[in-house]
Amino acid sequence: MKIPIALIVDDEPDIRELLEITLNRMAIQTHCAENMACAKALLKQQPFDLCLTDMRLPDGNGLELVDTIQALPVPIPVAVITAHGNMDTAILAMKKGAFDFISKPVDLSAFRQLVGNALKLSNTDDVPEKDRRMRHTLLGESAAMWEIRSKIAKLARSQAPVYISGESGSGKELVARLIHQQSSRSDQPFIAINCGAIPHELMESEFFGHKKGSFTGAITDKKGLFQAAEGGTLFLDEIADLPQLLQVKLLRAIQEKKIRPVGEQQEIPVNIRLLSATHRNLAAMVQDGSFRQDLYYRINVIDLHIPPLRERTADIPLLVEHTLSKLTAGTTMIKPGVSAPALTALQRYPFPGNVRELENILERALALYDGKNIDIDDLNLPVNTDNTADSPEYDPAKGSLEDYLEDIERKAIAVALEENRWNKTAAAKQLGLSFRSFRYRLKKLNLDH
Repeated sequence: MKIPIALIVDDEPDIRELLEITLNRMAIQTHCAENMACAKALLKQQPFDLCLTDMRLPDGNGLELVDTIQALPVPIPVAVITAHGNMDTAILAMKKGAFDFISKPVDLSAFRQLVGNALKLSNTDDVPEKDRRMRHTLLGESAAMWEIRSKIAKLARSQAPVYISGESGSGKELVARLIHQQSSRSDQPFIAINCGAIPHELMESEFFGHKKGSFTGAITDKKGLFQAAEGGTLFLDEIADLPQLLQVKLLRAIQEKKIRPVGEQQEIPVNIRLLSATHRNLAAMVQDGSFRQDLYYRINVIDLHIPPLRERTADIPLLVEHTLSKLTAGTTMIKPGVSAPALTALQRYPFPGNVRELENILERALALYDGKNIDIDDLNLPVNTDNTADSPEYDPAKGSLEDYLEDIERKAIAVALEENRWNKTAAAKQLGLSFRSFRYRLKKLNLDH
């Protein structure tokens, strides 16, 4: 078994000795450098599995060394050692590709965890297998999806917080799970929580846990989400819904890597990777004061944008095939084909609900079709989609996407009926629908009377 080798770069002899002793006890060989020039010379002489570098060096700073290591043919994990409270420097280092950071004075328990996670990345034997699994999970052969999968593979090699942006239904949680599964934390928990689904008065307890008797109803000690995700990944979906008070506490948890359960006097160290997402515009919320700017910069160390389905219509046939296979698996149904007109209609439809809406449309079509293929009438796509630019922007706070789309359909059908003096055949023709499909919509929307 190969013995790992670490490079320690620090101009303080005491720090170098402390880290060297700790790593040697972990059965890791070490080489030390007291400045940038010495570190670069050692990197040329032999390969390393890990680098630990101070940010302030006599002849440069750690950021330059991060750049040097990222430019190597096979980059190695590099962790930076920062002065206590100097988060801005740590964030900049992670933006440049640093694996993680640790603050002085060095907490040896946290340091050993960091090293353990970093060395897991050195085992690249299963990378091709992971890439294959990712392609079968995050479907799409468009340039946009190839780029997303490439970014996921890179982000999985870091501990930096990632902010995943994108519209509702675009697959933000799926991307978060893939980052976790590709990472060195894949054998530890992945905890996902929708921040908008937790009552505000329970949020602090849900996030950080509580001690027995800390408030009415706290009859036992309870671990929070941070502790449940210990060693793994915590995914905060719809983070824009966090109230201001919890934003402050979350900021401290990220910076200090410690939490304090409700009713507890002492802080507890936590070891998690934080991923977050929302469909809302966080930058605009920072501008209007509803989201803290300092928290925004902490969670948005790396921004990963998921494109909407309408921007990658070339992927729709593959998604349709996969979804129908999934929906008919384990049933007596034979997977139907999809007619060319139906597929064209799907590729022209703007999908405000993205992949989630596509799945709902196909599930409904399976219940309606009565031939060998799903045809355009079986899809029952919302009418008047050419005029979506004139429609008000969908606001999830005012109801579900299904209700929003049904309201658009109801108004379009009512207008067509009025313009055709309640002649259903003529109204259906004006809307470009078969009479069967039109009659189905009238019944679904309670307009058949």
